[in-house]
Amino acid sequence: MTSSSIARALILIAAVSSPAAAQDSSATAKKPKRVAFFENNDPLDVTITLNLKQIQRDKGDSVPWRSATLTTVGADGKSATLPVKLRTRGIWRLKKCEFPPIRLNFAKTAVKGTEFQGLDKPKLVTFCRDAELHEQYIIQEFQLYRIYQLITPLSHRVRLIRLSYVDSASRKLEAKRFAFVVEEPEAMATRLDGTMVKDKGARGDDLDDPAVALFGLFEFMIGNTDFSISSLHNAELLARPYGALVPVAYDFDFSGAINTTYATPEPKLRLENVRTRSYRGYCVDASHVAAAVAQFNAKRAEILALYEDRIGKMITPRMKNSTIEYFNDFYKIINDRGALKSQVIEGCLPRDKSDAPNR
Repeated sequence: MTSSSIARALILIAAVSSPAAAQDSSATAKKPKRVAFFENNDPLDVTITLNLKQIQRDKGDSVPWRSATLTTVGADGKSATLPVKLRTRGIWRLKKCEFPPIRLNFAKTAVKGTEFQGLDKPKLVTFCRDAELHEQYIIQEFQLYRIYQLITPLSHRVRLIRLSYVDSASRKLEAKRFAFVVEEPEAMATRLDGTMVKDKGARGDDLDDPAVALFGLFEFMIGNTDFSISSLHNAELLARPYGALVPVAYDFDFSGAINTTYATPEPKLRLENVRTRSYRGYCVDASHVAAAVAQFNAKRAEILALYEDRIGKMITPRMKNSTIEYFNDFYKIINDRGALKSQVIEGCLPRDKSDAPNR
C-alpha cells in the first residue's frame, strides 16, 4: 500500500465519519459492542475436547476448521458445554510446537447467554509444550499484553484461561496448562470507534506520531524486534476518525522480557541475543518521545504491581525478578538524556523507510 492510497483510504474514512454523515445515520447509530468476556480478570477454566492428533498434523497454510467441544465451569459450579470449531494458525509455533496455537470459531447461537457471548473467531495462545517452563512463557506474554493495555487502550485485551486438552479419540486428558484468549482486531476496532486497515506498505508519514512513539517505546521496553508495521508482521493498523493510522502491536513471545529458549533476534540487526535492546520505531518529533516517556513513567508503579497480583504471583520468583530487572534497565535508559537521545531519538527508523524484517 502506497502513501497515496493510504491517504485516500483515510479520506474515505473521514468522510464516512464526518458530522454530516453522522447526522444522517444518527437514527440508526449503535454504541460499540460490549464484549464482557474481557472485562473479567479472573482466569476461566476451559476444557477443549478435540481430535488432538488431527490438529497436530494440521501444519499447512489452508487447513480446515475442525469440530470440537468446549466446556466451562461457571462461578456457580455448573458446567456448560458448547460446540466450537477450531484450526491451527501461526508461523514458528505452528511448525515447532507440540501444542500449536489455534483460532476458535464460535457460532453466535451457541454462545448466546454464555461466558463467550460476543466472541467470533478469537486467537487462543497456547503453551508450546506440556512443560512448566512453557506455561511460564504464556503467563509472561499475557503480562505483556496487560502492560500494553496500561500504556494505551489502543491495544488488544486478553483473558487468561486454565486450558485442559482432552483427546476425543481416547477421552484422555492430554494436558492442563494456562493459555489466553486475545481480543479480535475487528472487536478492538469497534470498541475504539475505528476500522482495521489490512493493506501493507505503510510508512512513518502515514502514522499517528504520538501512537508511533508509544508503540516504539513499548516494543523497546519488552525487547521485541520481531515486528514490522510496513508488512503487518505482528503489527496491525487502526484507522480512527480524523486521525492518522495507529499501529497496534501483538505477539510478544520473541521478546527479551520473556526470553524464551527458542527466540532469536533478526540476524541483520547483529544483536547478541533477544535481551539486547534495539529501537526499531519510526522517527517522530522529540516532543512526542518525551510525552511517551512521561506516560511510561506515570504507569511504572502500576506495571510493577502486575507482578504482585494473583496472576503475577504465578510467575516464578527467578523469572519475575529477571523481568523486573530488565524493565528497570529500560527505565534507566529513557530517564537518561544521553541514552534516550542516542538509542531512541537518534536510533529511530527514517519515516520514508520500510521496517520490514528480513527473516
